[in-house]
Amino acid sequence: MTPQELRAFCLSFNAAVEDFPFGPDASVFKVLGKMFALSRLDAEPLTINLKCDPEDALRLRTEHENLIIPGYHMNKRHWNTVTVDGGLPDRLVKELIEDSYDLVVAGLPRAERLRLDRP
Repeated sequence: MTPQELRAFCLSFNAAVEDFPFGPDASVFKVLGKMFALSRLDAEPLTINLKCDPEDALRLRTEHENLIIPGYHMNKRHWNTVTVDGGLPDRLVKELIEDSYDLVVAGLPRAERLRLDRP
């Protein structure tokens, strides 16, 4: 997955936006003001920080040692840093991004979740 494909996929979700609160090099992808992904799209290797269910986070780190690690500069219980250099299938990376988005949406107030469901 290229940086452009990663950006496009993150922005494909309902109400997703890209923001730069940490400077021009760090792309922060948000839904209704809440972050679901963080990446330096020009970094090598390309990595992305994603929110994850704590139990799943531990399992993924064990199954994909060195490719999925505790979230860099994040709450290590709820965030993973995923290396996107071809070592993981693109399908898995997309699933992890979608799971992160879904977790953040699930934590939004009910009125905001309902607003996202409207066409």
